[in-house]
Amino acid sequence: MKPTIAIFLHHPICSADSVNGVMAALSSHARIKIFTKHKVADGFFNDVDLVVFPGGDGEATAFRSALKDNLNDVRGFMQRGGKYLGICMGAYWADAYYFNLLQGTRCVQYIKRPRADIRSSYGTVAAVNWQGQDKRMYFYDGPTYLGGRFQTLASYANGDPMAVVQGSVGLIGCHLESQQHWYSKKVLQPHWHQNTHHRLLWQFVANHLLQNQQMQLF
Repeated sequence: MKPTIAIFLHHPICSADSVNGVMAALSSHARIKIFTKHKVADGFFNDVDLVVFPGGDGEATAFRSALKDNLNDVRGFMQRGGKYLGICMGAYWADAYYFNLLQGTRCVQYIKRPRADIRSSYGTVAAVNWQGQDKRMYFYDGPTYLGGRFQTLASYANGDPMAVVQGSVGLIGCHLESQQHWYSKKVLQPHWHQNTHHRLLWQFVANHLLQNQQMQLF
């Protein structure tokens, strides 16, 4: 039986582009439900295994206005043992200022970290080591993670964590859900990943959040 994944859409903060990319990466493996800033129906999360907060363009402080009607529902889902995937903006929202899902860990801007190879906020590709393999992944001011204990699945060029798992929470700073049109600029075109990063995103979800090694990965 396929798991059920609920994805939050609130353009441009959790953008349509990012939501569409997550759906492209995960929809063949899971049943997808979309929710927005509007109040969800009673029981919406009862059959949900994983909630996804993707990335976009804007300030993390928009959290309160975007989630005011569904904040308690998401928190209740997590308290009942639900799983959380945050990508870029959604990863920031796991921090203590927002959902407060982490134990002793803070989410901070990678571009402000010592020896960061990217120093300003714009769409580019970041050098990433993903489980021992060097890759270039789409990046737009994503976070890294400081303090506490977590499993690191990928790191940035300076060694800071890029993708981590702490209990029922998975956080990814880069955009594995990126699609080909994200790479339309000439400088980015050589780095189009031919959807291979979509498979990595599903592996991350299946192996480290849904924790079912028997799920079809490709």
